Amino acid sequence: MLIYACTIFLSAFLLFQVQPVIARMILPWFGGSAAVWTTCMLFFQTILLLGYLYVYWTVRHLHPKTHGKVHAVLLGLSVLLLPITPGVHWKPQGGGNPSIEILLLLAACVGAPYFLLSTTSPLLQSWYSKTGKGVLPYRLFALSNLGSMLALISYPVAVEPYLPSRLQGVTWSVAYVAFAILCIAAAIITTRRVTAVIESPEEVSEEIPAKPEAAALAMWVALAACPSALLLAVTNHLTQDVASIPFLWIVPLVLYLLSFILCFDADGWYIRPLWMGLLIPSLAGMSYFLYKGTEDFNMKILLSAFSAAFFVCCMVCHGEMVRLKPHPRYLTSFYLMLSIGGALGGLFVGLVAPYLFTAYFEFPILLVFCGFMAVVVLVSDPRSRFYEGWSQWSVILMVAGVLALCVFCGQTVRNALGDYFLVQRNFYGTLRVREGGEERDAYRTLLHGAINHGEEWIHPERRLEPLTYYCPATGVGVAIGTRQLGVPQKVAVFGLGAGTVAGYGRPGDHYKFYEINPLVLDISRRQFYYITESKAKVDVVLGDARLSLEREEPQNFDVLAVDCFSGDSIPVHLLTKEAVQLYFRHLKPAGILAVHVSNRYLDLEPVVERIATSLGMATLQVETEEDEGESCFSSTWILVAKNKQVFSQPMLVSAGKPVTPKPALRVWTDDYSSLLSVIK
Repeated sequence: MLIYACTIFLSAFLLFQVQPVIARMILPWFGGSAAVWTTCMLFFQTILLLGYLYVYWTVRHLHPKTHGKVHAVLLGLSVLLLPITPGVHWKPQGGGNPSIEILLLLAACVGAPYFLLSTTSPLLQSWYSKTGKGVLPYRLFALSNLGSMLALISYPVAVEPYLPSRLQGVTWSVAYVAFAILCIAAAIITTRRVTAVIESPEEVSEEIPAKPEAAALAMWVALAACPSALLLAVTNHLTQDVASIPFLWIVPLVLYLLSFILCFDADGWYIRPLWMGLLIPSLAGMSYFLYKGTEDFNMKILLSAFSAAFFVCCMVCHGEMVRLKPHPRYLTSFYLMLSIGGALGGLFVGLVAPYLFTAYFEFPILLVFCGFMAVVVLVSDPRSRFYEGWSQWSVILMVAGVLALCVFCGQTVRNALGDYFLVQRNFYGTLRVREGGEERDAYRTLLHGAINHGEEWIHPERRLEPLTYYCPATGVGVAIGTRQLGVPQKVAVFGLGAGTVAGYGRPGDHYKFYEINPLVLDISRRQFYYITESKAKVDVVLGDARLSLEREEPQNFDVLAVDCFSGDSIPVHLLTKEAVQLYFRHLKPAGILAVHVSNRYLDLEPVVERIATSLGMATLQVETEEDEGESCFSSTWILVAKNKQVFSQPMLVSAGKPVTPKPALRVWTDDYSSLLSVIK
């Protein structure tokens, strides 16, 4: 038992530890978007499905001795592909949807090890069930999910803050070799014990249980697909519309795994009347918050409510799945259907929904689907109406509740579009444009989730006035304001948004924006006037800003503004020592780097200061307060220059102050960064 338990636990730990490890390496190449993580999740779920399919086929068609040898050879070959470090040739070359590039990169770098890790839990459970009569392996699945959960929790706390990304990959690869050795040992033990069991006369007479019917297989798939899809839908909603808190995506995933652990550990955790009773208010509560929006509620209340309600949904689906689990003889079929459901859920939210819907409509649809599955479970189980506290009226009330939920969620979808002038969606998320104010004070706003990406007066006489985080008194406004009269200025901006900075343009100036999301460019051109009516020449380069700069000759910018750090999925690769060195290769000797670090949850000022100090550069912190009358938001910008004499100009002296250093903070590099160290 010990060898099986250790192997399954280690494989599950590595299975989920490799996800943030490899994501840490490739997120910078694809803009650090939350959608990149969703695509990674889709890849991992798909490989998990292939792994379970492999187990299903090999267990049914190969003799245990042959199976053990085949698996040992595959493990040996996978070790030869280590370490899991993607080469620079995988860096994307331009903008657009990078889903295919991400999937190919992951397949080449971690595909084989991840595939074999994914086979371990169902394979070893199958082997273990064959080592003796009456051996029940399902609690090993709970142990597997415990390992997965610990891997997720430990990464931001014990791995990322202490190990550079390259060392993370090497350490993981060494642990994988240890896993391969354990798994081969388990295969040897299984071969010997299974042979002994087969040769024992008393075991041959065991009665063969009935094969699961098609209806049972379909039910397993549906019960697995529902929480899998809800996991991604809830994560998208919490991280983009509720709060852009770092590591918030871990919470739904931990709850998802915890429900697996409880349901597969023992029958006592899932009590149908209790969890089914909690399901009705949980679905109603989430649909209500979706209907009302996030602005009228406290953030902590929303996070707690959605997390608790999501956990109830997972407990119901996984609890009912466990109630329907088959005899261990058909264990591989059960896990295959479970993985198919998980992959279908991820496929729906990760790839289908962004092209099918203009906003996050999959969330209310999935709430209805969850309620529908609860009704199907109760109606298809005759005992549910007469036993365990359930009456026929209880089922009728559940059906009525789901029908009411359908109507309510339909209204939620309708309202999601009603308050906005424009709603469009692509790989990087949903962009919305709304209008407010009247006459001379009428304005138009671009939103990405809960983040304001720019605002503009609609009145022709005011439409080029820089607003929000870019008003004249802000860091970027002051940096641009130091220009000499009559001398053309060249400005670069990372992050287009509505194109607000272009409002500063004068005849002869050249403004160059770097934007990874092509939909932002399309909307800024059609719905806003900053880049189309700017007095300066305006160019927009699609693709990751840093990768684009690396391919360009020195540009001799007067000002380079980096404005990409307002959300939780900040592109860390734009805030490293190597990145700053690249920026100054494209700046004039007296040029200014302006870094927008306004962030509710991250203290990024000392990060910029430590990098600048390590390079012998000077910094200036420019903070502004909110001015509702001028539509200016409170903001914090850090200005960086090669020589502190640049900041001796009167306009800069009066605008800012030196950045308070934080000597204990480690300098961020391409190989090391830690969001945990800068959380407020």
